[in-house]
Amino acid sequence: MQTITLGTSSLLAGRLAYGCWRLNGAPEHRAASKQAVAAAFEAGYTLFDHADIYGGGEAEKIFGEVLREVSGMREGVLIVTKAGVRRADDPPGSPYHFNLSGEYIVRSCESSLQRLGVETIDLFLLHRADWLADPAEIAGSFTKLKQSGKVRFFGVSNFRPTHVSAIQSACPTPLVAHQVEISLARLAAFDDGTLDQCQTAKMTPMAWSPLGGGQLADGAKRLLKYQEGYRTEGVLPLLDEYAKQRGVTRSAVALAWLLKHPSGIMPIVGSTNPRRIREAARAAEISLSREEWYRLFTAARGEPLP
Repeated sequence: MQTITLGTSSLLAGRLAYGCWRLNGAPEHRAASKQAVAAAFEAGYTLFDHADIYGGGEAEKIFGEVLREVSGMREGVLIVTKAGVRRADDPPGSPYHFNLSGEYIVRSCESSLQRLGVETIDLFLLHRADWLADPAEIAGSFTKLKQSGKVRFFGVSNFRPTHVSAIQSACPTPLVAHQVEISLARLAAFDDGTLDQCQTAKMTPMAWSPLGGGQLADGAKRLLKYQEGYRTEGVLPLLDEYAKQRGVTRSAVALAWLLKHPSGIMPIVGSTNPRRIREAARAAEISLSREEWYRLFTAARGEPLP
């Protein structure tokens, strides 16, 4: 698989990432989850994306088990994890909320290290923007984690551009990645300044749900509530046409569409099906023309360009 450097860091990763949020720690699903991680590694994925809330921490534990079982894997992969989302009743009686206090950032990172069974996280992201966050306090937690050798580089996820600027202004080191939802079903990042900022600041955009929760692939199995309103009917025939021409799946074409953008978008593939994981990796081999890209973009918009 082709590689890309993450932002201004020294981290070199495969062009597509593997997302671990679907890994299931239930006894009847654990073996299949571990098989999915191994399949992604074998297919050339080298960046694995986590968060402290995925599976209540079980996703990180499963991944840690695979790291111990597959010889040489830790040396060949980059580990990304995120912190900041607190589920309802965590702590007891609290609402669903976000917490980017310095104390929580450090504590969450240390807990992730323990679950993963590693000494260092390659890239640590703030999961969601916290309205009570103090950029200076965040910067202090980053400095503490970096100086202690627990984190190599930092970034954000699902932030508005102005909030990214506020965080960056306080941080002594550059943010190297911004993870946000981007797909032919979700085009907001092209218009809200996110991708423009990534190019200007040399941050790598990481696209979560790059297939619209599966709606741009073979069908959705697990959608976020608002994703149920996505309309992909207009773009699917074009995806199928280009896929047939190239002998690949429509999902590979939809991912290749993201790869063409000059900001260096890194799609995060989240399937736990080894066959689909391998098929998605073929996106790195596909080169769409400018005209094909714009046909897909216009079809996804559902209206002519201005």
